[in-house]
Amino acid sequence: MSVVDVEDVWKRFRIPHERRATILDHVAGALSLLEGKRYSFEEFWALKEISFRLEQGESLGIIGPNGGGKSTLLKLMARVMRPDKGRITLYGSTAAVLELGIGFHDDLTVKENALIYGVIMGIPRSEITKRTDSILDFAELTRFQDARLKTLSSGMTVRLAFSIAIQTEADIFLVDEALAVGDMKFQEKCLNRFREFKKEKKSIVLVSHNMELVKAFCEKTLYLLDGETRAFGPSEEATRQYIEDMKTSTSSA
Repeated sequence: MSVVDVEDVWKRFRIPHERRATILDHVAGALSLLEGKRYSFEEFWALKEISFRLEQGESLGIIGPNGGGKSTLLKLMARVMRPDKGRITLYGSTAAVLELGIGFHDDLTVKENALIYGVIMGIPRSEITKRTDSILDFAELTRFQDARLKTLSSGMTVRLAFSIAIQTEADIFLVDEALAVGDMKFQEKCLNRFREFKKEKKSIVLVSHNMELVKAFCEKTLYLLDGETRAFGPSEEATRQYIEDMKTSTSSA
């Protein structure tokens, strides 16, 4: 039984050629449009013809160099963005730990963000209220619970997002480099939680530059290069292909 079906997915961004650095530039641009002038845009396809399937209980690593389309694909799976072509179907509930915790509010306290973000993640308000202390304890942020979120470092913010996400009863966890944050002790706590997810037959989709981590937790790996599938299959094979490509690229530079 499939838990993730990605069918012929394409994602396009439009890059304007003219740079608008000030409010005056934007006003001038609007006046130009009224006069019939047009700004030119360059089309950039961040993802092209991506297809794969993930079966129940399987986890997926997404690897590749920076700019390859990894985070874009994860955001599409999390429904933060929509594909321009193709279809993504996730069977079951999802929990996403994306960059810096999308949905947080800088001017609210850490504890208030934990409550609100938990509700956004689908946890009943009465339940998230009971779990707030354990969330803050796992994130090692209890002493900062009354501080405004904007006073925290980016790493502390991701720790909070991760700690809330693992409180959900989701079937699929979408994680973007969350384990790259924090000291070894916190990383080990995250790994132990992932091990529990695996035992419970939950699926993890993990974007990471850590090949050993990907091989340890993911049966399958998708290697993206310039928005296209360079390799897809058993993690051992896909990570080997990526490492070989990186060695070749380095030696020819």
